This record gives sequence, C-alpha cells and structure tokens, in this order.
Amino acid sequence: MEAVLTCMVDEHLGPGESALRLMQSVKETIGCDGCIALRSPSLALEYVLKALELPVDGGVMLSALAPAWQLLTVEKLGYKPMVLDVAEETGLVTVEAAEKAMKEGGRLLVLTESMGVLPDIKAFLSLGIPIIEDISQSALARYPSEDGDAQKPGKRAGMYGLYTIFGMEDRDIITAGGGAVLFAPGRREWIILKRLADAAPSTDLMPDMNAALAQVELKEYERNEAVRRELFALYSRAILSGRHKTYVRASDDGSTVYSFPLVLNAGFKDVKAYAQKKGIEVRQAYENSVIALRQETLAPNCICANSLLLRCALFPLYPRLGKKDAERIVKVLSSLP
Repeated sequence: MEAVLTCMVDEHLGPGESALRLMQSVKETIGCDGCIALRSPSLALEYVLKALELPVDGGVMLSALAPAWQLLTVEKLGYKPMVLDVAEETGLVTVEAAEKAMKEGGRLLVLTESMGVLPDIKAFLSLGIPIIEDISQSALARYPSEDGDAQKPGKRAGMYGLYTIFGMEDRDIITAGGGAVLFAPGRREWIILKRLADAAPSTDLMPDMNAALAQVELKEYERNEAVRRELFALYSRAILSGRHKTYVRASDDGSTVYSFPLVLNAGFKDVKAYAQKKGIEVRQAYENSVIALRQETLAPNCICANSLLLRCALFPLYPRLGKKDAERIVKVLSSLP
C-alpha cells in the first residue's frame, strides 16, 4: 500500500521535466532560438499578441480556412480580425489578398499552412509586414534551400515568421492530445517571449502527460512520415483518371503529408454517402474553420474558401492504417462518382 501511495504522490501530471524535454527537442529539431509549451494554440496566439504589443486598432489578417479558434481569440482580445480568401489550388491565403487587406488597415498576418501545403514564403516576406506562422498541419516540413542547392536542406516551416504556433491538438500533424509549442526563430523575439514565459502561471503551461505524448510523436515523425508519403502516392495515383483533384504542393519534397484532402467536382454529401457504403468515413476538411463558423457573413467575400468548405473532403491517411483498409480506400478513390 505504501508503494502505491508513493507512486501516486511522485507522479508528475502538471508542467515539469517532460515539458522541458519537449521544448529542447523542438529547438534542436526545428532550429529556433527558444520556445514555450502551452496548454492550447489559442493561448499561444494570446502570448504572441502580448509579445508584439500590437495596437488594438491594428487589423489581424487571418485565412478564411484557418481554424476557428484564431478568429475567436482575436475577437476576445479586442483586435480587429480581417478574414482573407484563399487560392483554390492550394487552400492558402494569397499575397494579393494580404496586400489588399494591408491597404485597409491590416498590420499582422497569421499565415496558416494548412493541409501540409507550404506557401510561397518569400513573396509574403516581401510585403514587409509582421508574420506569425501556424505550422500545426505543416510541422517539420522543409522549404527548398535558399541558394537553390537541391542537396542542401532548407529551413523548416516556422522559421520565417517572427513567432510560430506549433499546435499539437488531436488533429494536428504532431499531437500532444492538446496544447501547443510557441517558438521564436530569432534571438531578439525570444528575449521578449522569454520574459512572458518566465512570468507565465502554471495553468498556462502544457502538462507533462501531454508533453510526454508529443515527445514520442516527434521521435516517431520520420518513420510515420515515410508511411504517410507512401499512402499519399497511392491515393494520388488513384484519382489521376477521375474528376476530383488534390492540392498543388509546390515544395512537395519537403512538404509534410497531412491526411488526403480531395477537392471534389461533386457535392460532399454524395461522395460521403458513396464512401460510407464502402465502409470508409470521410469528413469535411474545413469543418472547424473560420468560414465554417461565420459562413453567412464571410461567404460573399471569400468565394474560394467557401467553395472549398463545401467541396473539400479528407480521406483517412495515417501511419497505422492497415493494408486492407488502404486498398479499400484506393478502390473508393478510383471509383468516386
């Protein structure tokens, strides 16, 4: 009985050693200057806005296909959200949309790299506006080398913004079961963030149980990614002769494989019903997005995003998917109506 009680007292459930190890792993893997592990991505965005000291009347530009928590957090803190449309070929915000919003008062861009697709980061940097990257679905992806050398690894996703939100929720590429790592690529930004991190209450920090899970996922990333790439290649071949397409991935060699988004040439309900008859569950890719939350008000100005909300489906793609299930999904993809 005494041993059991000792075990219960010693077990650390709150922030502690596992969170410290996770932060060290993120620093070593991505190359950032410093980071803090927090309980949620929305809390990470709050810390970013504190660190930047953005004026309340400054517009915060968000993708219409960004997760809804971004909009809700910006509104909660009293900032002005500016929701931007996306390109249908990538599902990402366009430089043109950001330029237009800047003329209308946009002062900060939260660049959401959804579905593992990397943006043309240099084009966005040329705008000269503060950029926050959300790499929750593109984490550990790599951009091409800046000098054009194909043999040299480029920077990781997240290393171009002033700060980067690395979400680790249940549907992110690396999951802690909940939480996020907020990191600063550069020294100057880390000094500012570190002051906030040092003063953070323990209730803001990621618990050790979650951090330990994320640490395992990070260690298994390369192996899991190899499996995801194999499945993605199989699925891509299956849709070649069909009417439905997946996204253009400009940096495919370095992009992270996040599920299998399929932009449908038919209604989502019909495809979902067909897949269900074959025992395959599909879901709307952007069911938890900003535009899904405010569709009625945003749809007129975010035409492409609204179209993708209605027509983009996610097919199961994860490392532990068995061979039989994978073959069944390939058959469904190759025969979709």
